[in-house]
Amino acid sequence: MDLKTLKTFQMIVKHGSFIRAAEEMNYAQSTVTMQIQKLESDLGVPLIERGKKIRLTEAGRLFHEQSLQIVKNMEQLQSSISNLQWGEAGNVRLGVTEPTASYRLPGILRSFLTRFPNIRISVDISNTPTLSERLLKGDVDMALCSAPDLGSALYFEPLFKEKFVVLMPENHPLAPKTVITPDDLREHRLLITSAACPYRRKLEMVLQESGTVSLDTMEVGSMTALKFYVENGLGIALVPEIVTKTVPNGTIARPIAGSLIDMTFGILCKASEYPLKLAQAKLYQFLKQELFMLG
Repeated sequence: MDLKTLKTFQMIVKHGSFIRAAEEMNYAQSTVTMQIQKLESDLGVPLIERGKKIRLTEAGRLFHEQSLQIVKNMEQLQSSISNLQWGEAGNVRLGVTEPTASYRLPGILRSFLTRFPNIRISVDISNTPTLSERLLKGDVDMALCSAPDLGSALYFEPLFKEKFVVLMPENHPLAPKTVITPDDLREHRLLITSAACPYRRKLEMVLQESGTVSLDTMEVGSMTALKFYVENGLGIALVPEIVTKTVPNGTIARPIAGSLIDMTFGILCKASEYPLKLAQAKLYQFLKQELFMLG
């Protein structure tokens, strides 16, 4: 018993005719007859009473009723397998850092899932070191983040530079300046992210190179939360420019001199699994295109 035979049987019932079923299925009438004979032989019962007008036996009515769902399920299964083979379906575990997780990714995923509705995506938000570890353990399939530490078994494709600005209260002493230098930060409380954050490590490196050794700092664990601490007058912060498209009331953003603070952002995956396959490859290419344009 196969799917073609079940469809043939259903077509005979639908049209009440072997001839019409053969025409609909583009078969010779003899093929249709042989299919039904074999089906009845396999089941060990007659399904159709032949005559001027065909009628279903009791077994035929039962078989027809239950075969409808069987055919539907088999067609769905075939479609799902086909989609999987072409990368049109599947599951992707995506890691991502802030601010992209909140400011860029939702709109991109909306567009992607509109195009590929059978692909399921889970989003894991964390920092670059943690996402690197999860990639190596196989807990995520790819990550959107800053460049990882060198020497790892990971493949990183850079897409754009994350630009940073200084966010401060409107009445802050540095507010009159049009451009802020690293040295300007020396005498003002600086809100910084956790020690594991690559953005903080980059900031500390730049400040050390500029000769700024001691700073009045306050650690805030979330990159996206920094602007709300600035809003409440707790200090100033270097934040990604994208975060300041809508700044909190009473705050302003100023560019910082040079581009040393800017962070390279891209897509990270296991080197041994690049290039990615199937649904992962679909998402990889889509993210690459969309983020390159945004950057």
